[in-house]
Amino acid sequence: MKVLLLSAYDADSHKRWRKGLVAAFPEWQWTVLTLPPRYFSWRIRGNSLSWARGEAAQTLKQQWDLIIATSMTDLSALRGLVPEIMGVPTVVYFHENQFAYPTSSDAFQSVEPQLLNIYTALAGDLLLFNSEYNRRTLIEGTAKLLKRFPDCVPAGVCEEIESKSKVLPVPLENSLFTQEYTQTDFCWDHRWEQGYQGEVSEDTLIISWAARWEYDKGADRLLQILRGLKEKKVKFLLNLMGQSFRNSPKEFEQIQQEFNQNLLVVGYVESEQLYRQTLRNSDVFLSTAYHEFQGLAVMEAAVAGCAPLVPDEQCYPEFYPEELRYSGAEGAINKLEYWAKNSENKVRGSVDINRLCWGRFKKRYGKLLSDLL
Repeated sequence: MKVLLLSAYDADSHKRWRKGLVAAFPEWQWTVLTLPPRYFSWRIRGNSLSWARGEAAQTLKQQWDLIIATSMTDLSALRGLVPEIMGVPTVVYFHENQFAYPTSSDAFQSVEPQLLNIYTALAGDLLLFNSEYNRRTLIEGTAKLLKRFPDCVPAGVCEEIESKSKVLPVPLENSLFTQEYTQTDFCWDHRWEQGYQGEVSEDTLIISWAARWEYDKGADRLLQILRGLKEKKVKFLLNLMGQSFRNSPKEFEQIQQEFNQNLLVVGYVESEQLYRQTLRNSDVFLSTAYHEFQGLAVMEAAVAGCAPLVPDEQCYPEFYPEELRYSGAEGAINKLEYWAKNSENKVRGSVDINRLCWGRFKKRYGKLLSDLL
């Protein structure tokens, strides 16, 4: 079977998913086209033009048995520009949707990204979502946007999208579940390199936080939680990991200033081995995100043995039990305080993520994709 895979905004999570998918079905003939994850507004509106009239034009015109595209692909325009692919069965994978993103204060407000989600959903034959939250918010968002139409509102759009949509998460690599960790304590070595001289007592909670240092990842909520822990005299150490940017929220600087004595690993960790060992040596992986459609970083941490502590919102209730969710910063503070002061009740490794590995999901992916043919 000849398969064309299109990743129009090839961010890390998109890249991880497509590589896992290709590796899961080596017997298929894959051709993968990607575009860099930058210049968001230009990319989502211009990807069809870049491909259809660029270097990939002849590739697109080949005969394909199946096309798999990410939701960032402007599929309706691409099919119009390349009539050869009009009749090819096409799957669209939604890593996210543009209806559920929190808006930043300096963001240009436009309905175009949301309309493009609708066009691509209508142009696809099978729609896959990484969580029910993702699927539901797209359909609800579509309904709200259609109500804003001044006139000529089409009927049945939401029903059509819903009828061909299914939930199928991004699986984790099988290797994560069999990876052996050395006895070398990379995390602690890194901490001392950064000048940490304190001791780790039995009631010290080791917390890891890892995400892009951007507005939607809840730096303000993280700062509030850390201040609450300090006020309650909870002993804790923090790995503050992730990629920073020129316009990263100011709260990240405040955290580094106010909690310098509590910090272990800080910033982006290039070494995968160091990153996973850091998780392995942590008690809790804390998420403060204001939007999350699946949360691969949290799942990775759970595989490494951390107890996830996540907001009781977005996609998280689908994957984690109530005891690992919190409502508001105060809820997180109370749970972390309890775990720190009752070390025998720490919940390391309390979530079974094995069900989300590629070994478990390959058959479901294969059946859905093959049935479409």
